[in-house]
Amino acid sequence: MRKAALLYNPDSGGSKQRQRELESAVDVLKNAGVDAGLVPTKSPHHALEETRLAIDSGCDTIFACGGDGTIHNIAQVVANSPAALAILPLGTANALAHDLNVPFNVVAAAKASLHAVPRRIALGRVFFSDLKGKPGMRYFIVAAGVGVDAHLFYKLHTGAKQRMGMGAYYAKAWHLWFSYPMTRFAAEYTAEGSNKSRRVDVTELMAIRIRNFGGILQELAPGASLDRNDMRLVFCRTANRLAYLAYVTRGLLRLHWSIPGIDLDHSTKVSCAYRQPSGASEEQRKIYVEADGELLGTLPAEITVVPDALTLLAPANQAI
Repeated sequence: MRKAALLYNPDSGGSKQRQRELESAVDVLKNAGVDAGLVPTKSPHHALEETRLAIDSGCDTIFACGGDGTIHNIAQVVANSPAALAILPLGTANALAHDLNVPFNVVAAAKASLHAVPRRIALGRVFFSDLKGKPGMRYFIVAAGVGVDAHLFYKLHTGAKQRMGMGAYYAKAWHLWFSYPMTRFAAEYTAEGSNKSRRVDVTELMAIRIRNFGGILQELAPGASLDRNDMRLVFCRTANRLAYLAYVTRGLLRLHWSIPGIDLDHSTKVSCAYRQPSGASEEQRKIYVEADGELLGTLPAEITVVPDALTLLAPANQAI
């Protein structure tokens, strides 16, 4: 690491303590001989612009100072570039930091980055229809979801997430538990080791890349790992709400239950589309798509894997 930019949102967190922590992290890097500086950002779009400018100015390392949403946004530019992505976890869930065993103390994370091992990893990639009906594409590191979980982020996208933090997630998730209609859609994929495509009707699909989410979720999809060039797909064929609860409980308790109606498989590609209406009276409800906890848009969607797409800095003692 020779030159680094630390991108952060000065309005996020709302405390002078966070600013002091980030300045201390910069001091750690400078004392190690790294040309490092803080780069405040005003919006996700501004963060993209500043990331491009930092790479063009010769930065070999871009620090995402925030949560999984901040990492997701910055990764769109760092992907397929000569720069590496490092993390100073300042978010709410910090799933990727949990998986990589990055220290949650900002100064400790900066120190760990000095001894980090650059690793090339695959990225997930999702094509979708944005909220205005135009085609879009995004890379993702942690996971992409279609159905129930994406509907949650749709309900939160107006700003409740920023105002309430995890309280908004839990309150809205509890509401959706009772109210979401469990709308079915079609998913088509080819399983690892097979040359035949399969089609399943599901109420939820997740494409997961990391092993450990931390928090209450823990190991959401056993077999997922950043050192693989595929995704761990979770197919929820059931509309039974108790099955969803049992699956989350399985992860919480780290048990190996088999939940009827919920299947897992490895794949490098899955396509999701609306089902054909069964009758003229059937209403087509919108089904939403998210990646790394960020609402993207709606179906149709295609989720694939791009090998060797990102250089990621992780603690030296952590095998991805």
